[in-house]
Amino acid sequence: MLKFRTFALMAGVALLGTACGGPEASETQAPVMSWEEFQANAFQDAEGKWIIDGDLAFDSKEELRGFYDNNIAEEKGTTQGGLAVYYIGGDIKWSSTQKGNLTYCISTSSFGTRKTAVVNAMNSATAAWEATASVNFVYSSTYDSNCTASQTGVLFDVRQTTDTSYLARAFFPNSSRSGRNILISTSAFGSISPWTLTGVLRHELGHTLGFRHEHTRSTASGCYEDSQWRALTSTYDRSSVMHYPQCNGTQTGDLVLTSLDKSGARSLYP
Repeated sequence: MLKFRTFALMAGVALLGTACGGPEASETQAPVMSWEEFQANAFQDAEGKWIIDGDLAFDSKEELRGFYDNNIAEEKGTTQGGLAVYYIGGDIKWSSTQKGNLTYCISTSSFGTRKTAVVNAMNSATAAWEATASVNFVYSSTYDSNCTASQTGVLFDVRQTTDTSYLARAFFPNSSRSGRNILISTSAFGSISPWTLTGVLRHELGHTLGFRHEHTRSTASGCYEDSQWRALTSTYDRSSVMHYPQCNGTQTGDLVLTSLDKSGARSLYP
């Protein structure tokens, strides 16, 4: 989550950038970018995944192209709403059954002595979403010794990466199992003030629930991504936990859920 890429539809935090955008967000849509422009903004991380929007991963270039064809080439956004859900002919979210059993493991081998800090941060970050929406994250420590992208005993895995192109990255509910990972960069354990690891994970967990970057709703943010989203509230929220601060955002402290974030989350997961 933290690093906040400056490209469209990346599910992660690439907060380490300079401010961009105008003085006030405009809820209009930007022109559709070409496939070549879209691909030029993507990059491969240490695991070979194609990353866009700072923290959203795709297994292959073919999946990346499919995403472009379905979400960028076809304009489907609206012009209203605070927290926004990923939308492809319908909301991309967990089923009424799955939302109550969002299981995950935390890799023992990859985090080493940092594991306790990650366990605590995940507990706090998941609690923030559970307190406002009808979702339930379940930490399945039984699988920590073999917590990989192929571990079918859990819905997703949490692992460390030495890739410093982002602080962390996540996924959306429609990702395949191999792509359902939260990767935390070694750089996230350094000096990232005013953000904390918990704040970074609150943002990333928002993506795992289906929430888009809030700044993708605004061309004035300087960080417009695409139009594949549906508004969940009636107000654009520049302080949202899902809004990159450097994209004309107004949340200057740690990444926390705003009242509009909570309203949007409750509307998607009542």
